[in-house]
Amino acid sequence: MSMAPRTDTQSPAPHVADSHDLIRVHGARENNLKDVSIEIPKRRLTVFTGVSGSGKSSLVFNTIAAESQRLINETYSAFVQGFMPTLARPEVDVLDGLTTVITVDQQRLGADPRSTVGTATDANAMLRILFSRLGKPHIGSPKAFSFNVASISGAGAVTMERGGQTVKERRSFSITGGMCPRCEGRGSVSDLDLTQLYDDSKSLSEGAITVPGYTGGGWNSRLYSESGFFDPDKPIRKFTKKELHDFLHREPTRMKIAGINMTYEGLVPRIQKSMLAKDREGMQPHIREFVDRAVTFTTCPECDGTRLNAGARSSKIKRISIADACAMQISDLAEWVRGLDEPSVAPLLTALQQTLDSFVEIGLGYLSLDRPAGTLSGGEAQRVKMIRHLGSSLTDVTYVFDEPTIGLHPHDIQRMNDLLLRLRDKGNTVLVVEHKPETIAIADHVVDLGPGAGTAGGTVCFEGTVEGLRTGGTITGRHFDDRAAVKEAVRKPTGTLEIRGARTHNLQGVDVDIPLGVLAVVTGVAGSGKSSLVHGSIPAGEGVVSVDQGAIRGSRRSNPATYTGLLDPIRKAFAKANGVKPALFSANSEGACPTCNGAGVIYTDLAMMAGVATTCEECEGKRFQASVLDYHLGGRDISEVLAMSVTEAEEFFGAGEAHTPAAHRVLTRLSDVGLGYLSLGQPLTTLSGGERQRLKLATHMADKGGVYVLDEPTAGLHLADVEQLLGLLDRLVDAGKSVIVVEHHQAVMAHADWIIDLGPGAGHDGGRLVFEGTPADLVAARSTLTGEHLATYVGT
Repeated sequence: MSMAPRTDTQSPAPHVADSHDLIRVHGARENNLKDVSIEIPKRRLTVFTGVSGSGKSSLVFNTIAAESQRLINETYSAFVQGFMPTLARPEVDVLDGLTTVITVDQQRLGADPRSTVGTATDANAMLRILFSRLGKPHIGSPKAFSFNVASISGAGAVTMERGGQTVKERRSFSITGGMCPRCEGRGSVSDLDLTQLYDDSKSLSEGAITVPGYTGGGWNSRLYSESGFFDPDKPIRKFTKKELHDFLHREPTRMKIAGINMTYEGLVPRIQKSMLAKDREGMQPHIREFVDRAVTFTTCPECDGTRLNAGARSSKIKRISIADACAMQISDLAEWVRGLDEPSVAPLLTALQQTLDSFVEIGLGYLSLDRPAGTLSGGEAQRVKMIRHLGSSLTDVTYVFDEPTIGLHPHDIQRMNDLLLRLRDKGNTVLVVEHKPETIAIADHVVDLGPGAGTAGGTVCFEGTVEGLRTGGTITGRHFDDRAAVKEAVRKPTGTLEIRGARTHNLQGVDVDIPLGVLAVVTGVAGSGKSSLVHGSIPAGEGVVSVDQGAIRGSRRSNPATYTGLLDPIRKAFAKANGVKPALFSANSEGACPTCNGAGVIYTDLAMMAGVATTCEECEGKRFQASVLDYHLGGRDISEVLAMSVTEAEEFFGAGEAHTPAAHRVLTRLSDVGLGYLSLGQPLTTLSGGERQRLKLATHMADKGGVYVLDEPTAGLHLADVEQLLGLLDRLVDAGKSVIVVEHHQAVMAHADWIIDLGPGAGHDGGRLVFEGTPADLVAARSTLTGEHLATYVGT
């Protein structure tokens, strides 16, 4: 059989489908973006960089990712869309070439006490099925191993219509759950310390109740003294058993006191409902202080903290119960699962094995599945979310990451880089918002936003290769190869903070003296026990100001002025200058525009379509009544003051007619942490992660304390801003404070007076002190992973 010879020697023209190799953004105006137009190559790794607040997240998350998600949602029916979050179209002229976006952000996993690493990643769901099939003795379905399902049973008559007649039938049901009945699946129980509720040597008439709000003869105290259940003049220690029960635990009872109908209830359930049911962060300071004093959380004695009832703990596979499996370090659990050879559940074992191996691969093998999700750091939470994407067979997907190196030791950053490259090499587009030069260096394409932050940012300063960035003359380019030198001379400590036998989480009896009056840095690979040592052994309280990575709470009505307490002195100054009430100058109180209730915009809900926010016509978005804007201070009304930047306001309140020392002090602290460009009335919901962290730091700088404990203050900071942060830390130390920083950034380590290095590994391979001394000694010794990376960084 002969084949006809080919006559054409040229390769065929590329298929038209292969021409769509760019994501085109034209005229993006979200938040502070100023008509940004860029082209992003597909199936490549693109890193977006720039100072904090320059518009990186606005471009990547609020424009590209948001529009992709909105378009996907629109493919569903109106009925289904009604159950989904409604998304507005971003402020952009053209978005072309989008693919499905998978967002891996830094939002903390839910801090609900029932949420654990296992429940957040589906590993627990697979383990429950495994134990329901192989566990001996067999106790029931997967629900029997869930600490979120209570065991219930019931019986009774049900009425139904059948053949035109009403028929009654007896029915019974039972559900076998795994929830521990004592702690209701929480693993810990709260006990009230009765000595903090009342002084038993006094009578009620003498003010025996010491709970805030129950003293001084108010209605709360009258309720008990005039209830008639006991003699108000008798000391509580002389109460009979019945009287004490009525005083502390009586069920709600309706009664009349001073002619007013009231409900009497025992003191303990009343306090539990009125105070303990509230979020601790939302309490007034004196109530929070009382709750911290009166409530003790202890491990549940019935389930020993496992959250599971006796039945769930009794069923075992190879002498291991589901509680034991969840308590194991994940790397050990992966080995145990690998040793199970059961053909009847082979697909389940394979899927579980892949999930557990992904934990190890991503550097989280030191966690356990029963670790509460709320205790994970921002970086750990982000990597937990990555797990479900690692083994995915999907390609031509756009992955969007928000600073994936946060919380990672330099040793772990290389591993994260390999994962990003692997996702790209499978044919995916990877977009990364990042500040660390080690990750920027692996990019195929770099987009640098700036030049400044806030209104001074929002433009593309550079677009191209990493080499081009180095020579491009932008702030990022100039600072790209910055390397801090190790301190020549270190400060002498003024004292020491002794920690002996620390055993929180994975710490193995650590004894260490943390020097005071200097800048001390606690470091080590992720999971080595740094936060356990610092937060577990140095409780926030008397003289200790702790600034962690917890999220800032706040609605779209909250802004830097309300969050920092700056608005109080401003309102008082306006009120004093105009002879009126301070409440008039609050958009959440008497001064609010009646049409929009002080929101500045009117929201129209359009069911499954995106809601529409229109500027209020009455106040033109100023949020206040017209009459309030007639009052001035220093020639400005309250809405003009809230529109000022921090730098402008600092000058305004610093001197002249508007001189307000209390407001000026807060503004100086905001400037010190590099937030001079923020406007006072900007909603908290529009701030970037780095801005929120620094806003929190500025607020805590006002706290009276001699020891500052900071948890990764460089999170979300640009290379240029790290220098400013080091200056701030130096000023704190020079003012006589002790600063203890948990940190991975080599510039902060090099700048420290004393380094405490934990390791050598993570989980049960860590938790030991591997080095303590000056940065120069650590570099010279190179005895630990941190020492090696710091030596490479400073170029010795």
